Amino acid sequence: MSKTNQGNDQVIADFFKTSMKVLVLITIIISVLFFYFNHKNKNTVVDEKKYQEPTKFTKAISPPTTNFVEQARLRGIDFMHSNGATGEKMLPETMGAGVAFIDFDNDGDEDILFANGTNWDWDEKIDSTQKMYANDGKGFFTDVTQSLGLDGTFYATGIAIGDINSDGFDDIYFSAVGKNRIYLNHEGKSFIQSKNELDCTDDGWSTSAGFFDYDNDGDLDLMVLNYVQWSRELDLAADYKIDGIGRAYGPPSNFPGTHNCLFENQEGRFVDVTEQSGIIIQNDSKTQYAGKSLALTFLDINSDGWQDVVVANDTTKNFVYVNQKDKTFTEQGAEYGLAYNASGKATGAMGLDSAQYKNDKDMAVTVGNFANEMTSFYVNRANLGFFTDESVITGIGPQSRLALSFGLFFFDYDLDGRLDFFQTNGHVENDINKVQAAQHYAQKSQLFWNCGDQCERTYLPVEDAGDINSLNMVGRAAAYADVDNDGDLDVIVTQVAAQPKLFINESKTGNWIGVKLSGSNSLVGAKITLHTNANKQTYTHNSTKSYLAQVQKNIIFGLGEGIVNKIVINYKDSESVFTNLEKNQWNKLNFEP
Repeated sequence: MSKTNQGNDQVIADFFKTSMKVLVLITIIISVLFFYFNHKNKNTVVDEKKYQEPTKFTKAISPPTTNFVEQARLRGIDFMHSNGATGEKMLPETMGAGVAFIDFDNDGDEDILFANGTNWDWDEKIDSTQKMYANDGKGFFTDVTQSLGLDGTFYATGIAIGDINSDGFDDIYFSAVGKNRIYLNHEGKSFIQSKNELDCTDDGWSTSAGFFDYDNDGDLDLMVLNYVQWSRELDLAADYKIDGIGRAYGPPSNFPGTHNCLFENQEGRFVDVTEQSGIIIQNDSKTQYAGKSLALTFLDINSDGWQDVVVANDTTKNFVYVNQKDKTFTEQGAEYGLAYNASGKATGAMGLDSAQYKNDKDMAVTVGNFANEMTSFYVNRANLGFFTDESVITGIGPQSRLALSFGLFFFDYDLDGRLDFFQTNGHVENDINKVQAAQHYAQKSQLFWNCGDQCERTYLPVEDAGDINSLNMVGRAAAYADVDNDGDLDVIVTQVAAQPKLFINESKTGNWIGVKLSGSNSLVGAKITLHTNANKQTYTHNSTKSYLAQVQKNIIFGLGEGIVNKIVINYKDSESVFTNLEKNQWNKLNFEP
């Protein structure tokens, strides 16, 4: 090989070595950069996970220890509901009758009044009357029906309580299948039946009723609901049957709808203003009445200072009667989102209540529905002007789907300052289990605990609450009151053709404050707001809720461990502020709008 070639080879070799060194160096740099950025990205991901805000609900929350003990007979209540059933299966027989808490003698404790059915005109007469039980102040009762003159025999359904003549004593309105009745309270010593029956239909079937001031004139007016057009002949003609059972209690779809009634109090005399008030609603084809009404409650749905009415209709759309401030209403259930459920369907609506359930501006309206329909839980968030059905996300829906629900209400059973929820259940067909294995005539009631912002869903089912949700019942009307004057709320439930159940609250509870309003009789709709260092609770003064029922008029607020600052009462254009309030006792507040 020549020196020239040797020199060229050396140049090539040197260049190759240099290139390899450069290539290795570039590889090292790329590797370092790759490792650096890859490691940096991995660190970023790890850091994000490490510093990500922890999940809000990190531990299971359980309801507090709860115990309701059934003591109806022990405390002197021996009432037995009569429904007149002899085998023909007339529809009213399965719908039950109402209950009301009333302090008829103004002695400061809650007495109990039961509506009762009786035999049908074509059957053998039975011994049944309405029943009043006087409270001794400690929650033990004595039957005073006959001495008060309340031992009338008629097919009563619902009850409304109110001081009709403003004499300081609460009077009674019984709705009925047939003629309704008014009993005027004579100084707590006796009741005298009025000749005024207050019905706007002939031989109607009235259900729930309630007193409120619809025209803002300071006295109590009366709304009366009617269910369907019914008679023995219509019922037999419908001839409703279920395979495997035979003749059964037919659904309301087998009967024509009807309309509700409104009576205006004109200086102590009630005048029928139904036709001109705008509450008569027809179906879309204008061929028949749209209403098949079972429950009502009063609230100011648009915050204009005038009382509106929400009505639960069975298998037809629910009504919202919006007060036009001129003694008329317009029906706006669909506009407010309360007419139908989340699927856009009418439900078998039975019971009804409303409340500011989260201690903020959100308003809820609940409706108890037929079996395989969840309890509707409509929410109007911060006065948006319409409601959406949030049954699932609030926790009520999935638990209530199988139940056939009647009476229901919000109440603070553990006095922690948050409104809990109760509903009683029971099927309408005695033999339903023969054809539907998942359904039973007698069913367990349900209690839900409001866990506030501690849980993903507002309401948790209380699995063990003593007798209140362990006893099988054919539940219908339900109401609450502090019957034993210990500061917590007890519950009563009526049954079909059976004895009622009185559940005494023996749960571990927080502190409380009681409010008794004195002054004007017509404070239905007044807003009573309790301010504490922990929260702000607002209660709308209204005893008409649930199903065929009236809860106690006086108000109990749960405090938990909170400290009371003040109570503010707003009604129409008036506001009063009350301080120096005592906890764990009743406070009598004189409010005159």
